Amino acid sequence: MSWGEAKEKILDNLIFFVRWTVLSVAMGLICGLVGTAFGYGVSWAQMLFREHGMMLYLMPVAGILIVLVHKLFKQVGNKGTNLVLESVLAGEPIRFSMLPCIFISTILSQSVGASAGKEGAALQIGGSIGDLLGNVLKLDAHDKKALIMSGMSGCFAAVFGTPLAAAMFGIEVATIGTHYHAALVPCVFSAFIGAQVSHRLGLHAEKFDILHIPAVDWKPMILIALLGLCCAAVSVCFCILLHESHKLYQKKISNIYARIILASALSIALALIFGRGYCGAGFNLVELAMEGDADLSAFLLKMLFTAVALGGGFKGGEIVPTLAVGATFGAAFGNLLGFEPSLCAACGLLSLFAGVTNCPAATMFLGFELFGFEAMPYFAVAVAVSFTLSGYYGLYSSQNFAWSKTKAGKER
Repeated sequence: MSWGEAKEKILDNLIFFVRWTVLSVAMGLICGLVGTAFGYGVSWAQMLFREHGMMLYLMPVAGILIVLVHKLFKQVGNKGTNLVLESVLAGEPIRFSMLPCIFISTILSQSVGASAGKEGAALQIGGSIGDLLGNVLKLDAHDKKALIMSGMSGCFAAVFGTPLAAAMFGIEVATIGTHYHAALVPCVFSAFIGAQVSHRLGLHAEKFDILHIPAVDWKPMILIALLGLCCAAVSVCFCILLHESHKLYQKKISNIYARIILASALSIALALIFGRGYCGAGFNLVELAMEGDADLSAFLLKMLFTAVALGGGFKGGEIVPTLAVGATFGAAFGNLLGFEPSLCAACGLLSLFAGVTNCPAATMFLGFELFGFEAMPYFAVAVAVSFTLSGYYGLYSSQNFAWSKTKAGKER
């Protein structure tokens, strides 16, 4: 390459960097503000459910309101996060009405204790913002995809407070086996700015302490690898349960009002039988698991509560319930084998996340941000095993598996 060509290339890269810095700063600020408002709305709804026991019995009312909101914004049948992924992969348009629809529906779901998270909603909100800004600026298809990914990262980071994981998740989630590195600057900048905005406005990131981390040795590593294997199986079962419950509701009950009323009735019955601890997103279960307090029924019940609520039409997302399932299973595994239930809870949480999202790099960053770096050797083993053995199942049916998980250089 001649000096003239080198200068031209450097100038092109500099223009790219400046352009995307401006765009990603704007995305980070917008997503940070919207994500903060959403985070406060969810926190208020969760507090309402905790402090007023009668909210559980208003689940059918909230369900009907969710359906009406979807009809109002013409979002009935919306694919949710799958639509955002399809927009990244194939340029599918995202109607901006998705943002207020999922915003309101998630808060309604949380206010009555539906077993649903908030990060899936954050991905949809961020994707909507990215698509809108891309249309306003008349970006080409490739740049708009990067902006949608930037929005996903920015809003995820604002709501969850984990910018490293959010940035990598935005890059990694759409196509498994390849990373869209052109979106690295947009996703990283947007994620860190979004997280800073929400932090400055009073939202605080989740952090957990592992009670004891043993020195790295062959025996604990084998046990953690075994945990990763078991979590791969649980992640496959959880994905199948979520997908099949949704299909079952649709197959048996054509009326969307009847579906969500049935989901409400079943959720209320489950809460009355097994307790309200399995309602809501599930961070209460993660906290208990990190203290070593979990039995084998906890993860099964959380899976059941989540499938019943989300399959029937309640909104929010599967990510936090997934973390709760993983943490409770990990703690139960540790208690059963007499090996560090708190460490196993952390490794189980990450293993389930990797298994259902197929995003191992984002999962590693999530482990660092949630638990610190000291246990990273154990996290690496658990995540690697779970990701490899979980196959091609996942929460998002629109994910594209570009390459085989088990054969280097081979397409799936």
